[in-house]
Amino acid sequence: MTIHYRNARPDDAAACIDLRGRTRENAFNAAQLAELGITEESWAAGIADGDSIGRVAWEGQRMAGYCFADRESGEVLVLALLPEFENRGIGRQLLQDVVSLSRDAGHSRLFLACSADPRSRSHGFYRHLGWKATGEIDEAGDEILELA
Repeated sequence: MTIHYRNARPDDAAACIDLRGRTRENAFNAAQLAELGITEESWAAGIADGDSIGRVAWEGQRMAGYCFADRESGEVLVLALLPEFENRGIGRQLLQDVVSLSRDAGHSRLFLACSADPRSRSHGFYRHLGWKATGEIDEAGDEILELA
C-alpha cells in the first residue's frame, strides 16, 4: 500500500497516543504519557490551537507514524513510527516536513532531545540527517541536538 502524508488533525490524537506505546524504542503508553500531562485531550488541543506543528503518515486506515514540533520554541518534540514501517524513509519524510513547517513558522534554529547512547537508533538517525550535538544534556539525560 501507499503511504499518505498530511498535516495532523485534532482527531489524530488518539491514534498518536496508541502508536507511541507500540514503538520499538522510547515507547510510552497512554498511562505514562498521562503522568507527563499528555492526554488525548491535551494533544488534540495543541493541534487545534496551532501550538503543535505535526505531520502524520497513514497506510490505508492505519497510522504508520508521526512527527510534531512546538511552534513557539522550534523544538522537535517527537518522531514515532510503528516498527514495521521503519527503514522505508517515512521517518525521514515526516521529520523533513516538520522541519519545513517549523522554518515557515519563523524558526532558523531547530532542536530536539535525543538519546546519548550510540546504540540507540535515534542517535545515528538524526546525525546522519545533519543534526549536530550542542554539548547540552537535558534533565532526562538526553543530548540536545540542533539543526541550524
